This record gives sequence, structure tokens and C-alpha cells, in this order.
Amino acid sequence: MSVLAVLDPAVAVAHAVVAAVAHLVPTALAIVLFTVAVRLALHPLARAAARGEKARARLAPKVTALQHKHRDRPEKLREAMAEMYRKEQVSPFAGCLPVLVQIPFFSVMYRLFTTPNDLLDHTLFGVPLGLHVTGAHGAGQWAVFGVLFAGLAAVGVVNFRRARRATAAAATATATATTAKAPAQPGAGLLPYLSFGSVLFAALVPVAAVLYLLTTGVWSAAERAWLHRDGTPVPAASMMG
Repeated sequence: MSVLAVLDPAVAVAHAVVAAVAHLVPTALAIVLFTVAVRLALHPLARAAARGEKARARLAPKVTALQHKHRDRPEKLREAMAEMYRKEQVSPFAGCLPVLVQIPFFSVMYRLFTTPNDLLDHTLFGVPLGLHVTGAHGAGQWAVFGVLFAGLAAVGVVNFRRARRATAAAATATATATTAKAPAQPGAGLLPYLSFGSVLFAALVPVAAVLYLLTTGVWSAAERAWLHRDGTPVPAASMMG
């Protein structure tokens, strides 16, 4: 039995809501509307996460400077950082909890759209919502998958560019704070490429889940652009969701 089976009661509720909406509009559109409605309900958490990201971005140069200053004295570093966060009235984990709270919803949606159910018997422009890309045949079905994957790729490009800018800004801030060239963090150069993870993941799930990934991806990209419209760099690692 899947470990995600513990989510089945919540999945049943989500299924009932989507099915009810599907009586009024096509099922594919019901999935989009349900995803948008839940993301809208989670928007306050996203705002809290954005505040935390901005706080961490603002303090990043100070953190780097302290790490450079006390690099040989771990205990002194911990004390200095604790004092800095206290004075700034910022938690070092600011923004993390809101992101974690969103994970159960994403897990429920994944479970709903990857477990066989009657919703997946409906179609999107003639393509069954339960169909995987590996089972596509005919120009019509390939065209639908092509549009969905192109949409995911476009969202990935937007997030990739933003992540590259954030990585460059962080490197500049580090160099400024330490007045020296700091060694690159392991794997930092690869983080922006995680923006395309949803494209790869979409190859493993049916159309319904791909539609969900595209909807939530577009929402996330637009939401980040709105919440960070003041130009505050978004940490690259936080841009993959």
C-alpha cells in the first residue's frame, strides 16, 4: 500500500469537489478552477513565505560576513548570528513553515490525479485525462501533449531566468560582504535547472496531473512576480515549487 494512502480521506473530499464542479463545466476546466481556488486560499501562506524570503535575502550579506569573520570559531558564529536575528527581529526559518504547510495539498492533488478514478475517464480536447504521454497516438493527442509540455517549459524558462538572477545577486552580495571572492557553494550552479523538473515529472503522470502542474506552475510564477515586484531577489532554491 502506498504511503500516500493516508491522504485518501482528503483525496475523497477533493474528488467530490472537482466532480461537483465538473457537473457545471468540463472536467479539465474543473481541475483548473479547483487548483486556482486552493492556491488562492493558500495565498496568505505564500505572502508569509515571501516576507521570509525577503528577510533572508536582506540579511544574507550580514550572514556571509559573519561566517567569514568567525569561520574558525563555530560557537562564536552561532552566538553572533543569534544576536543578529534577535536585533533584526527575524527568524532564521522565516518563510519555511508556510512552504511546508503547502506540501500536503500538493500531495493530495498528486494522489487524486494519479490514482484511477472516474474523473480520469473524461477528456481534454479528446485526450483522456488518465492518459500518459507514452500512450499518446495520433496527431490530435500529440498536439495536446505538445501544448501542455510547451506551457510547462515556458514556466520553467521564466523560473530559470529568475533563479539565475537570484544566484548572481547572491554571489555579488557575498563578494561585497566579505571583500573577497567566496568559493561557490556546492551545487549552486545546478539549482536554476531544477526549474525544469516539472517538465520531466510530467512525463510520468497522466494528463490530469500535467494540467494541474501547468496550472499551479503558472500561478506560482505569477504570484512570485507579484510578491517580489519590488525587485527583491528570490533565493534560487525557493523558486522550484
